[in-house]
Amino acid sequence: MTVLLVDVANVVGSRPDGWWRDRAGATTRMLARLAALPGRTVAGPDGRSLVISGVTAVVEGQARAADDPGGVTVVRAEGSGDDTVAALAAAEDLLVVTADRGLRDRLPDGTPVAGPGWLLALLDDGGA
Repeated sequence: MTVLLVDVANVVGSRPDGWWRDRAGATTRMLARLAALPGRTVAGPDGRSLVISGVTAVVEGQARAADDPGGVTVVRAEGSGDDTVAALAAAEDLLVVTADRGLRDRLPDGTPVAGPGWLLALLDDGGA
């Protein structure tokens, strides 16, 4: 059982779909999609079966005003979202979702990481 720790700004920002015009709205939509994941068994980034036990979503800046859909633990970073993700990454049994190389370098050794493409494909395929 694995918790996804999602760098929401990085995932939302990976698609040029106009998210910058309404950061809180784009984040609200992403959180609603993420809420469909807990309890699902999916193909992990390495192809092996992965049971998603929960989702922790870190939001920052203007996106902190996003609505909380329930079903996701929303962490509203007071400062840097990267600082918050790095601090939370010390937990066991999690998979960090980010493409941010600087953040990846700050994670504890051995922390599994997937890019936004993996998560977005999962959400697109799952209809979430």
